[in-house]
Amino acid sequence: MAGRRVGVCVSEKKRRRMKVAALAELCASRGLQVVEIDLTQPMESQGPFDVIMHKLSDIIVEAEHDSQSQQLLHNFQNYVSTHPRTVLLDPLPIMKQLLDRFASYRIISKLQDTLKEKNICCPPYLEINTANLSAIQEAVDRKQLTYPLICKTRVAHGSRSHEMSLIFNPAGLRDVQPPCVLQSFVNHGAVLHKVFVVGEDHFTVERPSLKNFPTGPHDKETIFFNSHEVSKPESCSHLTALDETMPRLPSPSDDAMVALVKELRAELGMALFGVDIIVNIHNHTLTIIDINIFPGYEGVPQFFSSLVNHIESVLDPSRTSEAQEDITDSQVEQ
Repeated sequence: MAGRRVGVCVSEKKRRRMKVAALAELCASRGLQVVEIDLTQPMESQGPFDVIMHKLSDIIVEAEHDSQSQQLLHNFQNYVSTHPRTVLLDPLPIMKQLLDRFASYRIISKLQDTLKEKNICCPPYLEINTANLSAIQEAVDRKQLTYPLICKTRVAHGSRSHEMSLIFNPAGLRDVQPPCVLQSFVNHGAVLHKVFVVGEDHFTVERPSLKNFPTGPHDKETIFFNSHEVSKPESCSHLTALDETMPRLPSPSDDAMVALVKELRAELGMALFGVDIIVNIHNHTLTIIDINIFPGYEGVPQFFSSLVNHIESVLDPSRTSEAQEDITDSQVEQ
C-alpha cells in the first residue's frame, strides 16, 4: 500500500467544503498520498495516480459552450484513457448523465420494477422541451400528473438547478421555463431523507423539506423557491412549517435502504453519490426524488474514514474479500 497516490480533482469551492487537507492527513496515516490536481497544468507531470476522485460538474456544464472548459475536459479524459490502471471515482460517462435530470429520472423510473417489493417508487414526471402552454397541459393530462406540480431545471448542477417552483393549477403552467422536469408533488411531512453512499457504506441524514399542500388543482399562485435554502439543516422557512397535529412519519427501514443502495450502485457503477428520499404521508411509500453526484456529505462525520476504507478496498480488492470471508466464518461459528 505504501506510496499509493490519490488524485483529487474538484472545484475550489468543493475543495474548501470537503476539507481536503484533513483528508490528506488521514490518508497519510494510512500510507496514501493525496495530490490536488490542477487541470490547467499537464496531468502527466502531476501523476502517476492510483486513484482519482473527481467532480467536474462545472467544467462539464461549461464545456457545452466554452472552449477553455472543453480543452480542460479533453485533457482529463485523455489522461484517463491513456492510464487505464488508474481507478476513477467515479466513471465520467455516468456522472455526465446524472447532470441531466431527463437522464437521471429515466434511470430512477427503470429501477421502480426491481424495488417495488421494498415499497420504493418515484413520482410521475414529464420532460418539458416546449413553452407551448396547450402542449404542456395536454402532456400533463396524458401522463395523469397530479397537482401541485414541482418544476425543476433540466440541468442538475449550479445555483440555478436549486431554483424550483410549485405549480398549483393549469393556469400556473405559464410559469414553466423549458427545458425542465415537471413532477407530481408528494406530501411527505416536511422531512427529506438524504442518503449518502460511500462504496459499501451508506448514511441517512434528515433535513427539512416542503410542507404538505392540498392535493389537486388549487386556486393559488405559483411558489418559487430555492431547494438548497429550504433543505439546509438550520432552515426555518415558512415553506417547511408543519401543522403541529401532523403525526411523525416512520423513517425508511434499513432493509429498504440497503436494497435501494445496492440497486443504484449496480445500475450506476458509482461509489460516491447521494439519493434524496421522501416518505409519502398517505401510504408510507419511499419516494426517490433525486440522485446527486459526489455530494457534500454534510452531517456524516464518518465520511473520511469510510472514504479511505473504500479507496483501500479498490486498491487492494483481496483485503475486502478476506474481510468478507472473516465475517462469513464468524457467522458460521455462531
